[in-house]
Amino acid sequence: MEPDTFPDELIDALVGVQRRLRRRLRPQITPQLRGAEVELLRLVVGRPGIGISEAAKELHLAGNSVSTLVNALSRQGYLIRDTDPADRRAARLMPTPAAGARLAEWRERRAELVRSGLSRLGERDRDALGAAIPALRKLADHLHEDQVDQEDQEDREEAEES
Repeated sequence: MEPDTFPDELIDALVGVQRRLRRRLRPQITPQLRGAEVELLRLVVGRPGIGISEAAKELHLAGNSVSTLVNALSRQGYLIRDTDPADRRAARLMPTPAAGARLAEWRERRAELVRSGLSRLGERDRDALGAAIPALRKLADHLHEDQVDQEDQEDREEAEES
């Protein structure tokens, strides 16, 4: 693999796995949730009581986009929007039991699909994928740090302009 094509090939492989998982899971779990809805549910289940603006920042989405997702997930019975006692204008997001069950089902079906795919690989390929996990996690951390650094720089520039 050529060094200049490695980033593209890595991205294509990761996106390809994610896309195929999504397509295989979609017909198995109804009602269907979009990727951003699943990500918001995962965040709220992991951090009950998170605010909308904090969720938006964590997911790198606009606040109004997260509000739209919250409204949809609330209508479906997955989220409860509580008023923040410290700031009556702000909302705190709480998962419902249905949200936890939905994510558990999603995780189990996703794990089944990956187990099935992995079982058809040779031992060397499975070992190579297992060995790559720590490096992929570090890559994700570095990409997140770069995003935070960029946002901090933009905030400083906005403050200087004011």
